[in-house]
Amino acid sequence: MPKELAIQLAEIADDRKALDIKILQIDQLTVLADYFVICSGSSTTHVKTLAEEMEFRLKERGILPGHIEGRGAGNWLLLDYGGVVAHVFLQETREFYGLERLWSDAQSIEF
Repeated sequence: MPKELAIQLAEIADDRKALDIKILQIDQLTVLADYFVICSGSSTTHVKTLAEEMEFRLKERGILPGHIEGRGAGNWLLLDYGGVVAHVFLQETREFYGLERLWSDAQSIEF
């Protein structure tokens, strides 16, 4: 189920024109989650819209996040679905934190 959820989140992001969408399989590297979905928005409004759409479309399917962080700032929103964590960044913030570099040993999943 976590892999399917990660793919669903990536597809929702793609539907809303997210930039540079990545799915990283991290289950062999940490107990934090099984997958990270990482994407970027072109503005703080776009970042918020992407995260809201992910939350809304999964809620329609009865899937609720356990935790959401970053609602106020709009440069990095995190939606925690247990086995899958979605990171929605403003492009500059994503480059600054470099999650892909930090998790470079993770397997990238195609969707």
